[in-house]
Amino acid sequence: MNPYRKPSAPRLLAVAGVVTAVLSLPACGKADASSKTAAVDAKVAAALPSVTLVAARAVRAAPREEVTGTLFPAQALQVGFEVGGRLAAVRVGKGASVKKGDVLGQLDVEISDAQVAQAEAAVAAAEAAATMASDVAARNATLQKEGGVSDLQNRASAAQAAQAQAQLLAAKAQLAQARAARRRHDLKAPFAGTLIDAPEQTGATVGPGTPLFTLEHLDTLVLRTTVAESLRGRLKPGTKVRVEAIGGAGVFTQDAVVRTVLPSADPATRRVPVELAVPNADGRFVAHTLARAVLPLGEDQDAQVVPGTALSSSNGDHVWVVGTGGEARRVEVRVLERREREVVVLASPALESVIDYPTPSLSQGSRVTVK
Repeated sequence: MNPYRKPSAPRLLAVAGVVTAVLSLPACGKADASSKTAAVDAKVAAALPSVTLVAARAVRAAPREEVTGTLFPAQALQVGFEVGGRLAAVRVGKGASVKKGDVLGQLDVEISDAQVAQAEAAVAAAEAAATMASDVAARNATLQKEGGVSDLQNRASAAQAAQAQAQLLAAKAQLAQARAARRRHDLKAPFAGTLIDAPEQTGATVGPGTPLFTLEHLDTLVLRTTVAESLRGRLKPGTKVRVEAIGGAGVFTQDAVVRTVLPSADPATRRVPVELAVPNADGRFVAHTLARAVLPLGEDQDAQVVPGTALSSSNGDHVWVVGTGGEARRVEVRVLERREREVVVLASPALESVIDYPTPSLSQGSRVTVK
């Protein structure tokens, strides 16, 4: 056999196949390993909670405090007659607007008129007696100078004249009292307002001071609420406030003002009472209902707007963000304003995006995936 003979073509092909098979074994091993790693990563990703991110929007806003309270009339009073008697007439019905001094109701005046007439007659009799006694005293004084009557008689007539004058004054006082009682048979409105309650029938006997009519002045309402003690120094009387009716869609005003900030806290809640004057000449607000007020507590500053659904309040107001490594991070925020669907917050550092609808299962540093 010639050792230098050239190998045949089939033999060369067989050798090449063996070499190819040997070389392909490591490549197949690497491919299988990559496939297994990818499968494991996919399973891990599938096991992580999925979250949705929403962008935060930059705005300028002032620190605010949102409070709720009850709207009360600026003036409210239950009124009744100062004297007793039978209710003879109701001049104004429920819901009517009245002016100061308008007659609301009247008592029967038959007995009162008779008492006035009797007092007038007593005054007339006392005037006649006083005139006669005065004339007698004057005549006796003249006669006493001429020696016609004694000094004792003169002094007695003078005393009688003085007594008659005193009786006249007493009769006039009784007349004034009778006339005052007669005037009090007409019940007049002490201030302008709206009649909220009134008797629906007459004929009943009422006693002095029995409340019969309820009158409220509704052109201005007073919103009574409370704030934390730490905010008391940041509220100034005269500051304009936005007030919105709770349950009344679109009912609000920007012209309410802080009227009073009391220097004494409520003993039950330890919060400071605050009163806001709410203009209501057009009747948009309803007295004795709830309202919401947004109290300004400082100057405008850089802030951010996020959806209300992104804010959590458990253990303090906060939002959740996703870090560069895919981990959830809790960020404490300060709420400046709560809107219908959004909240204005302060956060440091500034927020770029937040997790919307964070679940209670989120914890600091837990891995998440973004939808």
